Amino acid sequence: MTYDIIIIGAGPGGYETALKAAHEGLKVALVEKGEMGGTCLNRGCIPTKSFCHMAEQLHAARQSNVLGLGITAPQSITDLTPIVDYKEKIVSGLREGVEALMKHPGITTYPHQAIAVSKGQVTLDDGQSLQAANIIIATGAHERLLPIPGIDLPGVVTSTEMLNLTTLPARLCVIGGGVVGMEFASIFNTLGSQVTVVEYAPEILPRFDQDMAKRLRTGLKRAGINFNLGAAVCEIQRCEEENALQVHFTQKGKACQVTADLVLMSVGRAPNVESLQLNPEEVAFTPRGITVDENMQTTTPGIYAIGDCNGLSGLAHVATFQGIVALDHILGRPTSVDLNLVPSAVFTYPELATVGQTEQECKDAGLEYTMQKCYYRQNGKAVSMGEGDGYAKYIWHADETLLGAHIMGAHASDLIHEATILMRTGAKRHLLKNTIHAHPTLSEIILQ
Repeated sequence: MTYDIIIIGAGPGGYETALKAAHEGLKVALVEKGEMGGTCLNRGCIPTKSFCHMAEQLHAARQSNVLGLGITAPQSITDLTPIVDYKEKIVSGLREGVEALMKHPGITTYPHQAIAVSKGQVTLDDGQSLQAANIIIATGAHERLLPIPGIDLPGVVTSTEMLNLTTLPARLCVIGGGVVGMEFASIFNTLGSQVTVVEYAPEILPRFDQDMAKRLRTGLKRAGINFNLGAAVCEIQRCEEENALQVHFTQKGKACQVTADLVLMSVGRAPNVESLQLNPEEVAFTPRGITVDENMQTTTPGIYAIGDCNGLSGLAHVATFQGIVALDHILGRPTSVDLNLVPSAVFTYPELATVGQTEQECKDAGLEYTMQKCYYRQNGKAVSMGEGDGYAKYIWHADETLLGAHIMGAHASDLIHEATILMRTGAKRHLLKNTIHAHPTLSEIILQ
């Protein structure tokens, strides 16, 4: 069969690009052996946020009791079945929505795995051969595991298994202080687990503004999470006496260990490229991902790679917009997408969101800047919500354009987009100051 575009992978990048291409009148083949929606919908963003929501509800109930409303909430939720059921309901409903969208008359879906990709052709695991002038690889990534003894012991899990737990672990050790690790640490701490984080870097969230990362860690520590930073994990052992696992690591030259009932391995992701039988002389790739140019095109014209499989970003929304860039190039038109300006968020409690440059990056670049510090405690809406501990900082260039914004607090993941629009348009600070914001709202924080 011959198509205009073959898309391999039905995650956010794949299925949204397929739909946009079909709306442009192109004939699209979408190849996906697994579930529609990819990792984000089925094993990542959405199910994790479902867990976050339930943890937030528990926290809110506890706060209500503190405020004297007489609402009682348990300190731990040992049976996680209702949370898993809620997660499954949300995921299945959204997945059905994606499946309905993929019934567009311009899209033909193939429930198979692509086992070979070459210029103009994709071979499927059932022997079918599909042809197209343009191929978009959107195969995503999988969890990376540390190459250490004990990694295959029962009780050592990845984020996928965490989302299906029906019993709360009394003690949870999270190896990795990145976004995924911190979200699960926050969720399970709220649910009632004793959580310990072991991170190799000197601070959690290494890619975030380190001032904000430190502030978040301080808040999470206050909530009861233990942190071991600058720690290199070397082995996981089974402790029969305690019927538990022991995570061994070195920290400042000293041998240390943490005992846990469950160990979450959260040390990043690796691209899914092995099954495609790519010829590296035609489609170059490294352990980090498939090599692409600014148009998402690989070293073979007509073959593109978007999302996690190209290693440029691990964010679902980036995969979607990389798909737009690739589609624009296929259609021969300039793209208006700016892939250098990407907001991101950590759905811990409190949330942390960021866009643009960190303060350290501004210093390293020798930029002239001023820093605006904003506090949730000075915002009427935040205080009335009982969320006065938040903090934000905005980094302004000498010419009064915004270089970066970093927000920690309630609804930070929503508030960050006002800063993103400012940066996208190159608007000056005075424009923001003279724009009326509704009162009382959290968005007024930026007016301080």
